[in-house]
Amino acid sequence: MIEEAVAPEVIREADLCPACGSASMRTLFHGTDRLFGTTANFFEVVECTNCRLIRLFPQPTAAELNRYYPANYWFAPGTDAASRAEDFYRRLVLGDHVRFVERAIENTKAAGPLLDAGCGGGLFLRLLRERGHKVVGLDFSMEAAHTAWTVNRVPAMRGTLLMAPLRPAAFSVITMFHLLEHLYDPVGYIKEAHKLLAKDGRLVVQVPNAASWQFLLFGQNWNGIDIPRHLVNFKEKDLVALLESCGFEVLRRKFFSLRDNPTGMATSISAALDPMSRRVRNVPESTSIRLFKDGIYFGLALLCLPFTLIEAACRAGSTIMIEARKK
Repeated sequence: MIEEAVAPEVIREADLCPACGSASMRTLFHGTDRLFGTTANFFEVVECTNCRLIRLFPQPTAAELNRYYPANYWFAPGTDAASRAEDFYRRLVLGDHVRFVERAIENTKAAGPLLDAGCGGGLFLRLLRERGHKVVGLDFSMEAAHTAWTVNRVPAMRGTLLMAPLRPAAFSVITMFHLLEHLYDPVGYIKEAHKLLAKDGRLVVQVPNAASWQFLLFGQNWNGIDIPRHLVNFKEKDLVALLESCGFEVLRRKFFSLRDNPTGMATSISAALDPMSRRVRNVPESTSIRLFKDGIYFGLALLCLPFTLIEAACRAGSTIMIEARKK
């Protein structure tokens, strides 16, 4: 990793540390968009020398950031054999998330449906709905919300949590899977979730873990850093401090995700094999070639599984999932 001081006089107010407000930082490394190839530009990833929060520097403008998100960034199943196989796989590994969230639903005394902020194509919500839960989705992308409605048959809105027409104290559970790291204002989102949750409501948050062994192993090539889309890279202590400062009590922590940890490591090793990356880049493939590449990729993920289980057992997994209760 490269370490160099960043001159405080060149820092805009928007680029101050979002956790402590400090202008002091050091550069860890430079990187570019190795997953989707939306830009050839290189970006700095810096660490605050005061609180040690890791973030992208300088932050891109909203217009710039919008260009770094491909139109089909989420998963929507197709009709060919490879798409059906991918859909089956995603349903299988999402069971890990469903079980974690169902326990939160069972534990809360709050009334109201579940809101998934950053719902993407809505497959997770569909799985919950099929198990009898009332659900609502919210996503900044109109195409994602449309996919949730038309493909997965779950109600979804286009918007952000800060601007959505939602009634305070209306939800029993709010989930945010791989959302906070993409936001300019994660504090504002958590505070808004606090307002929208009913008394004793639960917030379930998952982010990549910047204190994981995978981050130490792969550095700028770690899938969880996802330059330039991830604006903030949380460690466990950063996320816990954020939740507690916004009025939440942390109840459970989980460092393993069957959906994210093994495949994330496989993508870190070979982004060119990642199925979503190949789809977004429009790599020309016949169905048989696509199935062959998918097989290699998931075989690699299977080989990564023992390592990811060990790092998670040591509380150093590549993701952190937390259930927190509204105080």
